[in-house]
Amino acid sequence: MGLGASVFVFGTLRDPDLLQVVAGGAVDAVPATLPGFRVARAEGQSFPILNERSRKEAEGLLLRLTDAQLARLDYYEAPYDYARCPVTVETGDGAVQAQVYAPQHGRWTPAGNWSLSIWQDRHGALMREAAVEIMEGFGTVAPADIAARMNVIRTRAQQRLNARTASSPTILRQAHTRNDVELVDKRRKYSHFFALDEIDVKARTFDGGYSETMERAVFVTADAVTVLPYDPVRDRVMLIEQFRAATYLRGDPNPWSLEAIAGRQDGGETLEEAAHREAMEEAGLTLKALHKVSSYYGSPGANTEYLTSYIGIADLPDGSDGVGGLDSEEEDIRSMLVSFDTLMGALDSGEAENGPLVISALWLARLRERLRA
Repeated sequence: MGLGASVFVFGTLRDPDLLQVVAGGAVDAVPATLPGFRVARAEGQSFPILNERSRKEAEGLLLRLTDAQLARLDYYEAPYDYARCPVTVETGDGAVQAQVYAPQHGRWTPAGNWSLSIWQDRHGALMREAAVEIMEGFGTVAPADIAARMNVIRTRAQQRLNARTASSPTILRQAHTRNDVELVDKRRKYSHFFALDEIDVKARTFDGGYSETMERAVFVTADAVTVLPYDPVRDRVMLIEQFRAATYLRGDPNPWSLEAIAGRQDGGETLEEAAHREAMEEAGLTLKALHKVSSYYGSPGANTEYLTSYIGIADLPDGSDGVGGLDSEEEDIRSMLVSFDTLMGALDSGEAENGPLVISALWLARLRERLRA
């Protein structure tokens, strides 16, 4: 395979693990600098851009890429509206003609200095994981489609990181691990706000053997949080109501759902940050404290969604309800204040038929006196 080009990288692709994911393997790289430039953070973003400035030099790596590796890097950079342009860089062997990825059409504005080590600490794990999904689309998914899906790609990456770093007890369950599953094949049938994967797998059976190959379809979503706001002084909660497409497609005669506040965890965001953000977005509510109810799978037979539910302590005076939601997400959310007894009545009548709401209400019933003390 022929040599594609010499490319100077100054930003996130200096991270060796990310570079290996993007390039599809090891890359021939040597230290290099680009005189007359500094590495600046793109305003409002975590990645860098080059900013021309005299008496400065941008540190980086000179990559000697094969044609195949160059095509992969071009694909990875395209969603950010980056393309190659010629530069002269300095190496230990002198000046070298190379190319560098630079933003087109003046899309990004330089801000303060950018640090690779800070990026690695704060964003590295997430973006390495996101790069895996991005590069799975190489040759099949247009870069413009990747750009449109970037936020949801990051949320799915966050979900995989959450699953990898969290642990739950193995007391009642048999101590099987991921090593007891053989992935035979995986096919992504749809990818947009959510994704749909078909997989062929073999799993270890309880008698020690392995199953036959099973075909399964999995709805790939993101980890999410729910918050049931509770005012222990007034002994009332805030509920929300909104239209849900799934209940409509099921044929429900009233496809508006009574719920706790809920939303996805964004990439790079903690669960607690997501809970506070969603309370503000959906109900204009500032929470004083969060009490974790539980973390759980809602429907693990077909859905990757992993939920963490909270009771959020808040002031809920008369008039704090209303209609909210984000216009950018086409949300039309009605919030309402109801007494604890009314909430329990909704459980008894069946009007509260949303799983996280039911779970949170039962937790509140069990520990309500402690919260009111």
